[in-house]
Amino acid sequence: MRKIIAASIAILFFRPAFAEPPAAHLMANLAGRTTISLDGTWNAIVDPYETGLGSRFYENAKAKSPSDLVEYNFDTSGTLQVPGDWNTQREPLLFYEGPLWYQRYFSYHGRPHTRVFLYFGAANYEARVWLNGKKLGEHVGGFTPFDFEVTGEIADGDNSVVVEVNNTRHADGVPTLNSDWWNYGGLTRSVDLVVLPEAFLEDYSVQLAKGSTEEIAGWVRLEGRSQPQTVALDIPEITLKKTLTTDATGYAAFRFPAKPRLWSPDDPKLYRVVLTAAGDTVEDQIGFRSITTRGRQILLNGKPIFLRGIAMHEEAPFRDGRAFSEQDDRVLLGWAKELGCNFVRLAHYPHNETVIRLADQLGLLVWEEVPVYWNIAWDNPSTLENAEQQLRDAVARDHNRASIVLWSLSNETPPSPSRLEFLKAMAAYARTLDDTRLITSAMNHVDKTGEGTRSLSDPLGQYLDVLGLNEYLGWYEGRPEDADHTEWKTAYEKPLIISEFGGGAVYGYHGDVNTRFTEEYQANLFEHQLKMVERIPSLAGMSPWVLMDFRSPRRMLAGVQDFHNRKGLISNRGQRKQAFYVLQKFYLGMAGRE
Repeated sequence: MRKIIAASIAILFFRPAFAEPPAAHLMANLAGRTTISLDGTWNAIVDPYETGLGSRFYENAKAKSPSDLVEYNFDTSGTLQVPGDWNTQREPLLFYEGPLWYQRYFSYHGRPHTRVFLYFGAANYEARVWLNGKKLGEHVGGFTPFDFEVTGEIADGDNSVVVEVNNTRHADGVPTLNSDWWNYGGLTRSVDLVVLPEAFLEDYSVQLAKGSTEEIAGWVRLEGRSQPQTVALDIPEITLKKTLTTDATGYAAFRFPAKPRLWSPDDPKLYRVVLTAAGDTVEDQIGFRSITTRGRQILLNGKPIFLRGIAMHEEAPFRDGRAFSEQDDRVLLGWAKELGCNFVRLAHYPHNETVIRLADQLGLLVWEEVPVYWNIAWDNPSTLENAEQQLRDAVARDHNRASIVLWSLSNETPPSPSRLEFLKAMAAYARTLDDTRLITSAMNHVDKTGEGTRSLSDPLGQYLDVLGLNEYLGWYEGRPEDADHTEWKTAYEKPLIISEFGGGAVYGYHGDVNTRFTEEYQANLFEHQLKMVERIPSLAGMSPWVLMDFRSPRRMLAGVQDFHNRKGLISNRGQRKQAFYVLQKFYLGMAGRE
């Protein structure tokens, strides 16, 4: 409540150029903190009937005598690696959806005048957490981080943490019952203890002021002090050193003249930023750039840019399962760079934080999305609350990353009045969280307005800054050659990104251009699509579907799909298909003309 009142007062009396988002109760910049990793081997019990709640698995009880009845034992129930999904670690769990219990012992020896938090990078989909038998809390949403303060609960010495993770799909969930990717369950990202001073810098924003490339603006939020405090902001390379004073709630806003070298794909310049307050120091690497629109153009640092992109899932290359390591991310983004990309669409949910930070370093612009996918419970207020929470958590984690230029609200949602109201509310909420980036959605409702003419006229477009269009001409509709005489229009004077097009191919399967799932069919489809998109006057970018093959339970064609979506330009074992080189040639040629 204290933070909500503080934010309200700040908005009433002073609105900074980069507004403070509603508090997500999540510390920023885990990489800049003192952490103790709890990654590694955890004990695990599969619990399909959710017996564990009634049997109090969270107590991690042990029989004290041969006559004691305790019907579970973490120590003898097998293990799983964290981070990681359970589906690909135990063969019987490949399709498993339901509750599974994790447990780990760890030692901790505290220092005086510190606070300790238990931080989870992500747990899909619902998580309940206990420390030494006491419940810390719950979290809903499979792709965003969460933490709990354990200062008063952690023991000096041996401890036991228990987490129940449940990836059951729900009709009112986000995503809902149906999706086209694997429902990987488990502690899919790292788990850490975070050790902080009694007062610490919980969150901050350091960005270019909106509408300016010669001012830096933002805010800081200090946790743990009830009196005004001094905060030092230092960007040594541009000799910017400022002192801020928080109000009694720990909040301070700022705006200063500055002329940093602007971040771009050609020059992904990052600056060392140091914040110090009340005995806490946090360092970050931050790039400064502006992203705006003008008519049908996207402007980076005031200049038109074409987004040469590719869509990608958070699927591990060269092995099965959810991607989570820096090595995974370097491979995936390295392939995007090899294609000639300056842009990646991270579909259809927030990917891990490392991939965003690597995009900062590599100079890749990013579309980040929340999993409002297909047809969800538009009329359910709790579903909207869930979607907004996941958006808020993603913004809280990534709002200082220069690479992120687009927040995406949804993918392929069927038009209806209730859907429009839902996404209209999300668009408005997104702008309260971050008014410096562009808002988009991937839409696929198209009108045929004449012979060979198609129009994107989805009413959602009026609430977006950039239009996203998924179209599968030549795969789900018509033949690849139909693209040669198809013209596209939009109902809005706004930039358009072709956020998906493509077709499936099995690496090494060859035939003529009319045989589905051959490399030749996919390559031919790309050839015709690329000629078509060049004729779209409002086109500001594209992210064809998809970088690499990925698992999907909807894709069951034996001997071809085998529960994989085969639209990747690269196989899940790193083999490049013919269409990879078609797109690469197109992008490299385009880059050479810029």
